[in-house]
Amino acid sequence: MIDLRSDTVTRPTAAMRKFIAEAEVGDDMIDVDPTVERLEKLTAELLGKEAAIFMPSGSMTNQIAIRLHCDRGCEFICDSNSHVYNYEQAAFAQLSGIVARTVDSRHGVIEPEQMDGLIRPINLHFVRTRLVCLENTHNRAGGRIFPQDKVERICRWAHENGLRTHVDGARLWNAAAATGKSVAELSEPFDSVSVCYSKGLGAPVGSGLAGTREFIAEARRARKLFGGAMRQAGMIAAGALYALLHHRERLVEDHEHARRIGDTVARCEPLSVIGGEVETNIVAVAVDPSWGTAAQFADSLRGGGVDSFVIGPQSIRLVTHLDLSSGRIDEACEIIRRVADGVPRASGSATQGGYGTATLPPAVASS
Repeated sequence: MIDLRSDTVTRPTAAMRKFIAEAEVGDDMIDVDPTVERLEKLTAELLGKEAAIFMPSGSMTNQIAIRLHCDRGCEFICDSNSHVYNYEQAAFAQLSGIVARTVDSRHGVIEPEQMDGLIRPINLHFVRTRLVCLENTHNRAGGRIFPQDKVERICRWAHENGLRTHVDGARLWNAAAATGKSVAELSEPFDSVSVCYSKGLGAPVGSGLAGTREFIAEARRARKLFGGAMRQAGMIAAGALYALLHHRERLVEDHEHARRIGDTVARCEPLSVIGGEVETNIVAVAVDPSWGTAAQFADSLRGGGVDSFVIGPQSIRLVTHLDLSSGRIDEACEIIRRVADGVPRASGSATQGGYGTATLPPAVASS
């Protein structure tokens, strides 16, 4: 199978496995794990922050950041189609007693003008607004890059109004590779940054959270509370460290592969690229109802040898990654063409990938 379901399906390279096997380890709870420490220092340095902490997942880094920026009973502002709002079980409410106030983005981008009037008045009847959370790149919007000028304007507005700022930068490495900006430049406007090592970078496990030293000290306490403290974690941190050292520059290959898939999709009559263009490594595809449903299209792709994710009744997602060669992308494009020219298979085996049959945001679904 040509697996285009996600960039999380990658397996460690032989060189990464060797690096992991040779990792120096220690007890990261009662002492220091030297490999974890090296990973955290490099992550902080790359993101231009004072300190960073290694955690098992991006959901944990996001939820701990939200918890630390907001007091219990407060609210944060986020995109209605963001990962933290849709795909983390509303953990901010379950675990931290925090509520979300959502804004409808267009193709993953919130306009600075949309922030006007969102801060609750100081009044004993109202929840207190404490945080703005953005996402870059945007998963549901097909890997959309949040324009840096708009990021800076929103964060400036937030800070001028006494709010904190956090970015879910699970694929911030992709944004940096696509724009030529450093991850430090992309991170600079934010008080805290979450990044993932196990997506485009290809590590088996883990995410990092970066911010001030004081913030990360508190994050370490919260990680223990959430059950994320680990012992000889260098065994998994080594994969993330290797990925940071060796896999960042090659992300442009994934983007070029995704553009080739996007070009193929654009030439198939029953298909279209949601958002109109491919910016990074995610291709969100709308399937015209005249052909059939997204589940039927995904089943037909699977029958031809390509795995995809169903992300809506009439939409699927295709994600490129380091396990796919240029030749395999050519094969995938040919299979997409053949399926688009054919007839639907009976649905039933398409991978939902945790997205179920949730609809895409109106602005995206109508494009």
